[in-house]
Amino acid sequence: MDQLRSVTADDLAASRDEFYAERANIVAKNAVSSAGIRAAARTPEGVAANAMNWDIEVTQGDRTNQERSGRCWMFASLNTFRFRTIKKFNLKTYEFSQAYPLFYDKLEKSNWFLENILDTLDEPLSGRLVSYLLVDPIGDGGQWDMFRALVKKYGVVPKEAMPETACSRNTHDMDKYLTRYLRGCALRLRRSHEAGVDTDELLEMKKQMMGDVYHLLVTCLGEPPASFDVRLRDKDEKVVLEGTFTPQEFFDVAVGMVLDDYVSLISAPTADKPFGHTYTVARLGNVVEAGGVHYLNLEPTRLKEAAIAQLSDDLPVWFGCDVDQSYLREEGIMDRAALDLDTLFGFPVEGCMDKAERLDYGESLMTHAMVLEGVKLDAEGRPTLWKVENSWGKDHGRDGFNTLSDPWFDEYVYQVVVDKKYLTDEERAVLETEEPTVLEPWDPMGSLAR
Repeated sequence: MDQLRSVTADDLAASRDEFYAERANIVAKNAVSSAGIRAAARTPEGVAANAMNWDIEVTQGDRTNQERSGRCWMFASLNTFRFRTIKKFNLKTYEFSQAYPLFYDKLEKSNWFLENILDTLDEPLSGRLVSYLLVDPIGDGGQWDMFRALVKKYGVVPKEAMPETACSRNTHDMDKYLTRYLRGCALRLRRSHEAGVDTDELLEMKKQMMGDVYHLLVTCLGEPPASFDVRLRDKDEKVVLEGTFTPQEFFDVAVGMVLDDYVSLISAPTADKPFGHTYTVARLGNVVEAGGVHYLNLEPTRLKEAAIAQLSDDLPVWFGCDVDQSYLREEGIMDRAALDLDTLFGFPVEGCMDKAERLDYGESLMTHAMVLEGVKLDAEGRPTLWKVENSWGKDHGRDGFNTLSDPWFDEYVYQVVVDKKYLTDEERAVLETEEPTVLEPWDPMGSLAR
């Protein structure tokens, strides 16, 4: 056997001798094996730079908790909504139902999946496209454009109008059995097509399948309310809103946000996505009639400038990132300087790829959505540190808040949602008139925040 192609005893001996020849390696081994990698790599000076004092800040209600579900994108979106409600009615805190959009997202994703199955009946089952569609048809994750589609169609409701259930707090089993059923539906549709069943009959089969999906979701999450009573009291216990509302009416009264004014800016420096152009992702979405996602790709500096402009107008900012990178979870610190893994290991681990390379080679993509609620600026007005509201409860981080360093933003923030008024005239024109480039379904910009 070629000695250059296998791991030999001599190779192992050389590696061992090299490792134990350095005192630092022994210290690192003892520290990591006792405390874990991140604890051993934690840099106190980097942590100290994450003090929470802000030049621009919006104030929010009590922390929310997505528990054992992948609903961060919903929680982040509703946290930007409730900010407006709290401010409008002078409330101490407020919370919209997160189970309500979860119900309709599962319903719409099921329909979206079955429509994609009908559209790919002649594609090979073992081909990449159909295999991809079958992997995770109704997972919890999502993006802003998908949430906007849900709210435009179904509105919002107070938390007490559709409270959490065991299956919304922990979605694993509901997702498991709904996914199993939908894969069975895909099988039936494809086999019926092979047997010569016509399109109208297939569509009728799909309607019956969607009825079953509805039944499963009501069993797990309860029946979404068609209308409900509301009585809101402000900080002084004065009634400031009461009446009976539909979910759409309640959104208009309680939030009053022009959803179509809010657009998704991404920052992906890969060669196939030149900055200054628009993109969409094939077969990514939930509400069929609303279409898919729509992005404008810009340099990180422009995402920051737009976010700061919106924060300066006393409005929070939805954003998506790769949360686990250079992250001290318990302390709620996202900062490349707070973890020195490359020194710990003695060679580049974090530093072995740049942002574009990480995207191209599957090392990084958007995994989580949160809300920017503050920023610290240097003497020239440039951001140095960002305040982040997470949706993991008040016991996480610092009272439920995290910090995010500006260099971390450059590397691991992939998306912000802002009012399009904060774009330049040229950027708005591109966003509104350019035909977006269609990315493959498995492109990293099609990842879903969970």
